[in-house]
Amino acid sequence: MNQFKISTYEDFEKKAIELFKIQHKHNQVYSKYCSLLGVNAEKINKLIEIPFLPIQIFKTHKVVSNKKKHMVIFESSGTSGIKSKHYVSDLDLYKKSFTKCFERFYGYPNDYLFLALLPGYFEQKNSSLVYMINYFIQLSKYKESEFYLYNYEKLYDVLIKFKKKKIKIILFGVTHALLDFISKYKIQMKDLIVIETGGMKGKDKEISRDELHVKLKKGFGTNNIHSEYGMTELFSQGYSTKNGVFENPPWMKLFIRDRTNPLSNSKFGTGAINVIDLANENSCSFIATDDYGKVNPDGSYEIIGRLEQSQIRGCNLMFNNN
Repeated sequence: MNQFKISTYEDFEKKAIELFKIQHKHNQVYSKYCSLLGVNAEKINKLIEIPFLPIQIFKTHKVVSNKKKHMVIFESSGTSGIKSKHYVSDLDLYKKSFTKCFERFYGYPNDYLFLALLPGYFEQKNSSLVYMINYFIQLSKYKESEFYLYNYEKLYDVLIKFKKKKIKIILFGVTHALLDFISKYKIQMKDLIVIETGGMKGKDKEISRDELHVKLKKGFGTNNIHSEYGMTELFSQGYSTKNGVFENPPWMKLFIRDRTNPLSNSKFGTGAINVIDLANENSCSFIATDDYGKVNPDGSYEIIGRLEQSQIRGCNLMFNNN
């Protein structure tokens, strides 16, 4: 499947239905879930009819669509206790997907100095986010590209070193570490791009994305505060380059389901988020997430927050009890 050449909604729908039928046939977990819903795969001929697998099932089952030996198992941070696991049998496909996603928004990775402030994720050892950023670091032509963990002084020194040089710099950071850094150091770098990747779950105090971006703009002296939307269970990412509004590559789309009806699915509106990631061909491309947000008619979207546990139990219980 050449999902990276998709250019129209019709292309996307055609490939999504084709991939649904392949995954329904070869993915035992997804096939069982569809059967419990009474879905006849042969009768699915519209994108909006495809069922979405609850993301919580990745915590309890091996979700794969082939019999190939996995090359790596990516795991979620597991702030709620049990970790999601993504069994990856094709790392080249993952690299191709996240690189092409990045290039659509920022250009070639080798042109950037990459700085990473991802304590927790890095120590986890099997984070898909760390794998992605480490790959970008290897591509970078700057030796200062690296993970800085809790070494804030070293990171500050690098920022000062390149402050007046005309090079492109991206600082990837988990939310709590970025806030911790600017509580100790202040810098004015108007051309710096800061990409926050989330990461306040389990911390004492969560703040809104708007509040966060105001603090980061002031602390780093730049208006370029961006966000990345991705997850362990997917291969692709969305990016927000302004105003907290995200966009996806053409092979990834978001839909909305009603919080009170987990089987509903709409092209736009406000509610719980469903994701189709056509790069995720060896796992499951159709995932009902635990995120809550707003999808606009043009396909752009905002992430508002997370669903409460009581709102995500229904389909998971149905699946695990059968």
